[in-house]
Amino acid sequence: MQDLLSVIIPCYNEGKVIGRTAEALKNAVSGQAFDYELIFVNDGSRDDTLETVKRLAAGDPKIKYVSFSRNFGKEAAMLAGLQYCMGECAVIIDADLQHPPELIPEMYKKYKEGYDQVIAKRNRNGDSKIGILFAKLYYKLANKLVDVQMVDGAGDFRLLSRRAVNALLGLKENNRFSKGLFSWIGFNQTYIEYENQERAGGESKWSFKSLLSYGVDGILSFNNQPLRICIYVGGIFIGISIIYLVYLFIQILLHGIDAPGYFTTILLVTSLGGIQLLSIGIIGEYIGRIYFEVKKRPCFIVQESNIDKAEEYK
Repeated sequence: MQDLLSVIIPCYNEGKVIGRTAEALKNAVSGQAFDYELIFVNDGSRDDTLETVKRLAAGDPKIKYVSFSRNFGKEAAMLAGLQYCMGECAVIIDADLQHPPELIPEMYKKYKEGYDQVIAKRNRNGDSKIGILFAKLYYKLANKLVDVQMVDGAGDFRLLSRRAVNALLGLKENNRFSKGLFSWIGFNQTYIEYENQERAGGESKWSFKSLLSYGVDGILSFNNQPLRICIYVGGIFIGISIIYLVYLFIQILLHGIDAPGYFTTILLVTSLGGIQLLSIGIIGEYIGRIYFEVKKRPCFIVQESNIDKAEEYK
């Protein structure tokens, strides 16, 4: 009996390209040593993405869909796909064809060799020099701060074995940063490198603000190092203040009371005030995450689906 491979495709306003994506995926996985299902997760799209997927599903029983009641984000869409998939292994792939579907058979071969995670790692050929520089700096910083190691170019495009899928579903947090969670669960991993691809259609959903927010999530989701940095910085400034006070006291003993140091006062007030605000902001981020976790709201709400059974996320 053939293995069932589930292909999970998160979709948000991908109506211009979703038909081509479905065709490319079917061409890549048809006639292989495995059976397959294509699971399109509609993340509250405002265009005709859902209608297109429903039309495709009506003509092909291997095409399935899950549609959210609103936009919950890609993390929620990936989680839903993992919950609803029935395969012995699952591949997560973007809907814009920036992830080449033709890699899936090769990923499956690596899975059969015993790997639980087969990770597609893109090179950055064609990216701007500034983008490459910022990416390198981010990964260098993140890997020094977080408790797991993240690889530049390794994203969501990967194959996961059933036990890797079950391990991810066993992680119940609502503030999910999948790139870190993939590393956290471990298991046997291997990489397949591929060339950077252009979008086949539509527009990127990642603005600078959303990328920045995603980067902050990556740093704060897996460690308490930023809180410790606040302690370290506070300790350093306390030490500097003590040294400065001793210096001023000696100056007074030697030369008497001098004119007030306006510049010194302003410098200390602004620097210490900035550090305090930064520290409060970091603490606030952690408190905000605790606030959302204790509410225990579901990561997503499904409005409709053509899949009868799914594992509930509790």
